[in-house]
Amino acid sequence: MSKILFVVTGADFWTLADGTKHPTGFWAEEAVAPYEAFKAAGHEIVVATPGGAVPTVDQGSLAPEVNGGQEGADKVAAALTSFTELNHPIRVEDVDLDEYAAVFYPGGHGPMEDLAVDAGSGRLLTLALESGKPLGVVCHGPAALLAATKEDGGNSFAGYRLTGFTNAEETQAGFADKARWLLQDRLVELGADFQEGEPWAPYVVVDRNLVTGQNPASSAPLAAELLKKLG
Repeated sequence: MSKILFVVTGADFWTLADGTKHPTGFWAEEAVAPYEAFKAAGHEIVVATPGGAVPTVDQGSLAPEVNGGQEGADKVAAALTSFTELNHPIRVEDVDLDEYAAVFYPGGHGPMEDLAVDAGSGRLLTLALESGKPLGVVCHGPAALLAATKEDGGNSFAGYRLTGFTNAEETQAGFADKARWLLQDRLVELGADFQEGEPWAPYVVVDRNLVTGQNPASSAPLAAELLKKLG
């Protein structure tokens, strides 16, 4: 049984352009769907966060309207309760990549606040990319890629085909005009080859060992791709 590292935001708010702190955290489905897939395949999960902070779930991600109704919401909430590894995170800055077979980053707006500027996470992402180990990142999780700089100052993910939460989706979610910056814009600026699917539909992009998903609906298909790479 191999170990898979989940790097999760430790932030419980997202600072908007006007300075308002919007309550957030990680998005439940994006953590739960891959967790269940990896556990069912026999893998062990370890959670890491900046500073070892116990991660906060975005309460909005538990609402019936984003989980296909009350039954879906109850299912996600129950799955989250069984994801006990979330209560005992290690510090992302202490991670030894050699101990893990794959690395996965769920989203939520939280990564826009902390992982986007976290040097320890950035170093880990660069190492994971260079190692050839499967690296999965979904929705707002790719905000963490902004901190992955090489010694020459360039970004480690420049030139990679990838996806993430799109400007169209951020607009439809009602945050595009409130955000300090938009994820799609920043990923394009760092030199990534940003790929965009239909808003809210599952969309996964694979480039070498990097597997990215556009939105919450992409988390389960992304997990399936990572498992394929793990063989």
